[in-house]
Amino acid sequence: MATFASGGRCISRPFAQALLNTLRQQTRPTSRRFLLTASCADPANGLGEEQRQIQKMALDFAAKELAPNMQEWDEKEIFPVETMRKAAQLGFGAVYCDEKFGGTGLSRLDASVIFEALATGCCSTTAYISIHNMCAWMVDHFGNDELRSQWVPRLASMDTFSSYCLTEPGAGSDAASLSTTARKDGSHYVINGSKAFISGGGESDLYVVMCRTGQAGPAGVSCILVEKGTPGLSFAKKEKKLGWNSHPARIVNFDDCRVPVTNLVGEEGQGFSIAMKGLNGGRINVASSSLGAAYAALEQARDYMKIRKQFGKSLENFQYLQFRLAEMATQLVASRLIVRNAAVALDSQDPNAVALCSMAKLFATEECFKICNSAMQIFGGYGYLKDYPVQQYMRDCRVHCILEGTNEIMRMLVSRDLLTER
Repeated sequence: MATFASGGRCISRPFAQALLNTLRQQTRPTSRRFLLTASCADPANGLGEEQRQIQKMALDFAAKELAPNMQEWDEKEIFPVETMRKAAQLGFGAVYCDEKFGGTGLSRLDASVIFEALATGCCSTTAYISIHNMCAWMVDHFGNDELRSQWVPRLASMDTFSSYCLTEPGAGSDAASLSTTARKDGSHYVINGSKAFISGGGESDLYVVMCRTGQAGPAGVSCILVEKGTPGLSFAKKEKKLGWNSHPARIVNFDDCRVPVTNLVGEEGQGFSIAMKGLNGGRINVASSSLGAAYAALEQARDYMKIRKQFGKSLENFQYLQFRLAEMATQLVASRLIVRNAAVALDSQDPNAVALCSMAKLFATEECFKICNSAMQIFGGYGYLKDYPVQQYMRDCRVHCILEGTNEIMRMLVSRDLLTER
């Protein structure tokens, strides 16, 4: 399989190299966690050596810090602050932000590898970390140096947690119709409106808010940062969700919420562009989280087939289940390839990146959900019990077909690209 690293080296920046050196010094020989390692479904296939090192770091963290806790976090709806800050110490808080202000300086492909690995331990927590990374990138990429120096170091360390605020009760897929307003009043913006389904709402410290500062439509939208504790900022009750329970979702309300005009990210009227560009990467991130859930589910189904017996023999001897496992592995590898292809396109600023990110999100989230569902079916009645993590992977990755742009919108974006005359 071809190497995805550009020029043979995917990581060359000083911070990333320091991470690799630390890993090499601290790593001790251990038994392999994944029995599928070196198989046709191995997520290391196609990666350069340094990417494999970063991947191993993330897999080890997932095995030691995330997987042992994912069930408790899900059942008790715990927001695992300290564990996420440990992840940030490895450079996972601002993966593709510039090192100038504290980011890790890695590529979108590297980020995809990291999020897939982390999601094998807890898909829900990884999804929040990926959203946080998207917010950090928006500030780093579009903010002025003052905003970047103020926020990126705190976001990179996860001393500050962030939330992305685009969707509204009346504006979901039609995001350009958002009605939250920001009226300039001297040296402040006065924000009024509500945002819905906000991951981290009430727990996050910084809210990246898309609001209307001008005319109707996308040209009138701006991006403004709102800190927790700002007068006029409030939160509704925590939503009761099917999955993604390790981080809360709430409606975020703005009632004459005054923030300094210096909190504007980019320029007035640039907000919708910022939101959409952020979502290109966000779609790769959430698809990568689906890959991790599917990989873990596939591994667990394989192991279960070896120990579960019916009709006097283990399940691994039933040809139908052998074929099902082969189909699941094929779905996984195809999904991984399309996601990594989109990540490379985004890194290289390919003119087709929007459509390729949409394709990747569409295909990978749907196929990976099917893999998790098939894995649960292999477990039979046991798969339906919360004692077994396979059902949690299925629940946590289901929402990936809905958020960061529904998969119906992904179909629209891909078809629009195909039908455009060039």
